[in-house]
Amino acid sequence: MGATGLEPMFLQKPFTLKMPAWKGDALTEIRAAFSASFLTRRIVPYNFRFPESCMNLSVSTPDSEPGLATLAPNFTRKPSTSLLILLFLWLVIYVSSIFTPALLDDADTVHAEAAREMVLRRDWVTLYANGVRYLEKAPLMYWGVATSFRLFGVGEWSARLPLAIGVLALLLATYWLGRRTYGELGGLYSALVLSTAVGPYIYTRFLIPDILVGLWLTLGLAFFLKTLAEDPPSRLTCWGVAACAAFSVLTKGLIGLIFPIGMMGIYLILTGNLRHILRMRPISSLAVLLAIAAPWHILAAQRNPDQGPVRGFLWFYFVNEHFLRYLNKRVPRDYDTVPLLLFWFLTLVWLIPWTFFLPQALRQLPERWRQWQSQLTRQQSAKLLFAIWGLLIVVFFSFSTRQEYYTIPAIPAFALLIGGWLASETEETTDAGSRRAGRISAALLFATAVAAFATGMFFLFLSKAPPPGTDLAELLKKNPQEYALSMGHFLDLTPQALGAFRGPLLATALAFLLGTGLNWYLRRREAPHKANLGLAGMMIVILLAVHSALVVFSPILSSKDLAIAIQQHYRSGDVVVVKGLYENASTLNFYTGIHLRSMPLHAPTGNMWYGSKFPDSPPVWETPQSFSALWSSSTRVFLWTDQENPVEIQGKPAYVVARNGGKTIFTNQPLNR
Repeated sequence: MGATGLEPMFLQKPFTLKMPAWKGDALTEIRAAFSASFLTRRIVPYNFRFPESCMNLSVSTPDSEPGLATLAPNFTRKPSTSLLILLFLWLVIYVSSIFTPALLDDADTVHAEAAREMVLRRDWVTLYANGVRYLEKAPLMYWGVATSFRLFGVGEWSARLPLAIGVLALLLATYWLGRRTYGELGGLYSALVLSTAVGPYIYTRFLIPDILVGLWLTLGLAFFLKTLAEDPPSRLTCWGVAACAAFSVLTKGLIGLIFPIGMMGIYLILTGNLRHILRMRPISSLAVLLAIAAPWHILAAQRNPDQGPVRGFLWFYFVNEHFLRYLNKRVPRDYDTVPLLLFWFLTLVWLIPWTFFLPQALRQLPERWRQWQSQLTRQQSAKLLFAIWGLLIVVFFSFSTRQEYYTIPAIPAFALLIGGWLASETEETTDAGSRRAGRISAALLFATAVAAFATGMFFLFLSKAPPPGTDLAELLKKNPQEYALSMGHFLDLTPQALGAFRGPLLATALAFLLGTGLNWYLRRREAPHKANLGLAGMMIVILLAVHSALVVFSPILSSKDLAIAIQQHYRSGDVVVVKGLYENASTLNFYTGIHLRSMPLHAPTGNMWYGSKFPDSPPVWETPQSFSALWSSSTRVFLWTDQENPVEIQGKPAYVVARNGGKTIFTNQPLNR
């Protein structure tokens, strides 16, 4: 009889049984266990209590993987097929979007400029932006972007390429960890959830390193789980844990150490296995961690010491940027914090559409303390660790200042939990509880989509496409008090402004409605595997629509067009001044290479504040008085402002160089001079 795709994993490949001498009814018990496994289409759990007389029984299968057998079509059980699916999703969703739009003001071009100046200065230790020390960030992401600039030249896609490669590495790491935990289908689903979730996509649209922290946590905790299975843990496995923690420190600072130590420590406490720390070769592992993470910190401290009243790297980086920021006492306080309930809610939003399967995934965790203290199966151990991983990050930032994207490193953990549950649902029989829970979740997701579709159609009907050439900024309602949040500018949108997004809005609404409806239909037809692939296809359309909307909105978020206009008229000796903070118009610096001066509303603050205190800093600040004198001098001055008639140049000669996205470039001299 040919293979049907329904056989347990140990029947799908040739296997060899090494049979010891049997005693009593041992053979009968083994046959009964295997028969029960075949009838329920499951593998015998690896911790099944065989009779003592047959504990020498060994089963070997070529290329066998731990986890559950799958009832999905045969082609999805092949690693090559899973990898091709993930590669396709990565290319379509992530690679296709690295070429547009222009890099954005604030973090995007501040970080890209730091990498560009790293190449120009040939200084891979001290970060500089706008010619000023930028001491608040760990270097790994900037090293990646600078390397890309060296290889491919300075540009938009080369700036985004390292982060896109990091996403691919994270997808492969999630697939690998999910495959080791749940089997082939669980690995595919875990990476599928991560690749199509909303949050990771949105927060790789600009250069922030949080997704890379997720990569190092995924790899480090995978090595940690491996140490639990090895007796004793090998050196390479233990050193893998330490190396991943070190790279995480070089990516995001001390949380790269706090998070993995906290996650592993809480797990070992809950399972009553703290002695395992001593088995993880702590001395040599510490040496590996220090060998990777310490050199940059030592060099940065040596090259940026205290200089008179200005404290150096060690105080600013560790005390101010870590401890004081966590306690909301960092100086300068140029940031805002997301309300706690909104922060928790957004964590669920970042998992859409897979959020609706998270509750049942969490219900698969061992519920009782005694279960944690007794011997857990490998899959139960992994699920417990994944839950600790995700929840620790959410809880940690609940007591701190927080931005919307701070929980992005937790998304791989939730993706692994959801991916494991989706695999178990697919592998269950038609009348099992997982299938019923899947249908309920699909119905709730579809109901949400119906409400979202109705809302989208309402705004689509309410809005009208603006005439060609309309500046989107004219349709917005500015809320500058919200701009310290990463998504603050999107709160400027009005029903009239949505007319510029009719295409993306319609595509998103239709895809969400049809995709979730198909998901509900297929789950009712007992085809959860097809339903999951359908949701992934739906998210391809939605995420591409999100990218299209970002391209439309980018003139509001970027000053690239204004930078090009300045570059066409700039001459050596001219001065470019930003009314406000440097980061408000940092694209001017990145695209022109011209150092900017800042005229803040009040006292100096922002990204240049601390670095400008060092004696070798170029002049970067203008006061209203000094700017007035500069504007009236023979020096040509370009002024960037988001005001139509700034008070600083009222009653003085002023000429418009360019205007776009609610921002204007004025100059004090005619352009033909």
